Order: sequence, then C-alpha cells, then structure tokens
Amino acid sequence: MLPRRELLAVGALPALLGLAAPSIARAQLPVAARPGARRVETFDLANGLKVLVLPSRRAPIVQQMLWYRVGSADEAPGKSGIAHFLEHLMFKGTPEVPAGEFSKRVSRVGGRDNAFTSFDYTAYHQNVAADRLEMIMRMEADRMANLIVSEKELLPERDVILEERRQVVESRPSSLLDEVTREALFGRRAYGVPIIGYPEEIAKLGVDDARSFHDLHYAPNNAILIVAGDTTVEAVRALAERYYAPARPKTIPARVRPDAPAADLPRQVERVDKRVAQPEWSRDYIAPSYRKGATEHAFGLQILTQVLGGHQTSRLYRSLVVDRKIALEAAAGYSARSLGLTAFGIGLSPAPQRTIAEIETAAMAEIERVRQDGVTAEEVERAKRRLIASTVYALDSMSSGPGLYGAALATGGTVAEVDEWPERIAATTVAQVNAAARATLDDKRAVTSLLLPETKR
Repeated sequence: MLPRRELLAVGALPALLGLAAPSIARAQLPVAARPGARRVETFDLANGLKVLVLPSRRAPIVQQMLWYRVGSADEAPGKSGIAHFLEHLMFKGTPEVPAGEFSKRVSRVGGRDNAFTSFDYTAYHQNVAADRLEMIMRMEADRMANLIVSEKELLPERDVILEERRQVVESRPSSLLDEVTREALFGRRAYGVPIIGYPEEIAKLGVDDARSFHDLHYAPNNAILIVAGDTTVEAVRALAERYYAPARPKTIPARVRPDAPAADLPRQVERVDKRVAQPEWSRDYIAPSYRKGATEHAFGLQILTQVLGGHQTSRLYRSLVVDRKIALEAAAGYSARSLGLTAFGIGLSPAPQRTIAEIETAAMAEIERVRQDGVTAEEVERAKRRLIASTVYALDSMSSGPGLYGAALATGGTVAEVDEWPERIAATTVAQVNAAARATLDDKRAVTSLLLPETKR
C-alpha cells in the first residue's frame, strides 16, 4: 500500500468503499462472470422510499443499510461539518429509543452497527441475526421521523467531533495537506470543504442547525433502504410498509455541484512538517464523473487508473519502483461515483537518497508518454480483467455488495448501471482510454502536492 496521504481520488467501485483489490491470479476471470445474474429485487413505497432486497442464504444474518442522498457537499456556506455532526446525533435518541440505546440494543442481540458520511451521501447500517430484522427496521424508521436534538446531547457531542478532527486531521500532516489540495482543486465549496468541517465552523453549530438539516434532508423520498441476507422480498416489503411507510415525504432541495473548478487557484501546494518522515509527491487532475463534465471518459479513466498505477505491474510502479528504483511507492486513483466533477490522481514517494524533483520529472515523463503514445491493447485488457474481477467479488459480498448499490443510487445511478458496469468496462476500447487520458491529463487543470520533512527540502 502507498505510505503516503490517500489519493484524493480512489479507484473504481470497490475502491470507493475501501475494498482491497484481488490478487492478479484471482483477477483472471472471464468477462462473462459478471454479477448480472445476482437477484436484486426493488420496489418503492408510496412515500418515495426506494427499497432494494438482495437475498442470500449463506448465513442466517441480515444487513440493513439506509442511505440518505445528502452529504457534506450539500451543506450551506458557513455550516461545514453539519452532515457529519448529524450522523453522530442520530444516535442520541428518540422518545422510543433513548440516547445511546440504539447501539446497545443492536449489541445486546449480538449485532453491530455503524454509520458514515461522505461528500454525496450519509448511510447507517446494522448486521444482526435474521430474526432481528424487524427490531432494527423499527428503530431506523423511528429515528428518521422522531429524532430528538437537544442541547444537552449536542454540546458534548460537538466536543467529541472537535476531538475527532484533532485526531484524524490535525495530528496528521497528510490529512492537512489533503485539505488544502482539495481547496486548490475545487475551491472552498462542495468537495473543496472537508467532510468533518472546519473547526471554527463546527464550534458554532447548534441545535437549530442540526434540526434544520434533519428536517430538510432526512425523509423517505430522499433515502434508499437496502436489506441483504437471509430474508425475502415479501418479508422486507411487509416490514417496510409497517415501519417506513408512515414517514411523510418532504420537499427535497435540488442538489447543486459546480460545473467547473474554481479559477485562479494555486497550481502547487505543500506542507512542510517536522512530523513527516517520508516525503511524498502527488498530482491531481480535475476529471469528469458519471454525472458531471465529459462523462463519456469515465470508463476510460477507470481503466487508465489501473494501467498507470493500479497495481505492482502498472507503468508507474514498474518504471519508477522496480526498474529505476527511484521511488518506494507509486499509485493512481480515480472515482467516477460523484455528483460533481472529481479528480484523477497519481502519487509517489521517493526512495532513500532520491529527491522529489527526480520522481516528479520521471512521473511527468510517464504522463507525457501516455499523452503522446497512448496505452497498449495488452495493458487495457489486463486492466479490464482486474477491474471486472474486483467488482464481481465485491458485489458477491454481503458486506460490500449492498454498499455498491447504495453509493450508486445515492449519486443518481440505477441498479441496472451497477449490474451492467462489467459490460461497459469490457466494451471500452483502447482508443477511448487514450481519448480519456488526453482530455484529462491537462496540466492547466491540475494541482501538485508536496509533503516534506523540515530537513529534507
């Protein structure tokens, strides 16, 4: 793994959810081994809640995921962090389930639960024995409609979040560099604002902010319910009608993402920090997603990620790490699953006695070679097999498969798009990959980031 800051963009669908890529041997699957045969049942409630059921009899357990189509990029100016803050407050109780009881009740029946906030969505999930599905569905529907937000619970939780920020951002030079890199790429708006928020804005968030955010975005017609595991669509439909159907739909505000990166922003950012032991260099290019920009390049860019830096036989790794031995690590990342523009990034860490300037020159030579000469048919075929294999395995997993559908539907996609993804990747040509590379690897739309020790400039 790359011992540098996380690339701003990550790989294809499995990487979006933090899944490990399969080994090369496992990746040698035929394209025909796609997940289209998997049974995914869908239906909508009258109040607009979309429901997906992924039955599986492998174990007597079920997973419930409730995805809301709202994330930190939907926050109002000056209210950064409220999406993540509300995620914490969702565990602070309702008249039926007092503060702290949600997770305790799940734990008492041997289950586990958690939640996460991203730029474009927020999700809550529980894993329990199959006969406890009704319990978690009742509690999840309850907090959608009846959450209590009180100052007594909010104030100490705000301190928890500020401490969380100190631990996961301010104590890590790489995370601090990520913040300024994102702001350089996207401006101080949407994806340019940290998910956890700025400390000075978090400190001002209050009860009214949390209530307003919940009232505005937490509604059945702004959510996707996914139930996977040892159940049936009939059982899920009956429970969903009982517990989620009473929730009233709301008027959901339009989701707005900038059409272009901010202008006149710095082309290079750096952080010099005495806590840095290993210098790092990276370059992130503004890139299209499935939903914004030159969307026709999204599939080609996913393949290009693999060709350039997706594994230890990729161009950057082979050239800079294995052959020339001037870098310790090399990687590339890109995610098309974004409502707005996204980033295509490469990152390297110099070997001992090598300089940032050396690896930058070498990396840019590889980028120029791709721009001028393109990629080969063999590279594209190998990348396709890796991508398709990783997604087939991810979709086959009860832990990751539902998440892939949730992320897709929360960002404007469909079940069919997820199921057809292997075919779309398989159909992408070498010419399309090269066109995507030439359109995206534009130095005028890139930010270079340097993470440097104080003594090794």
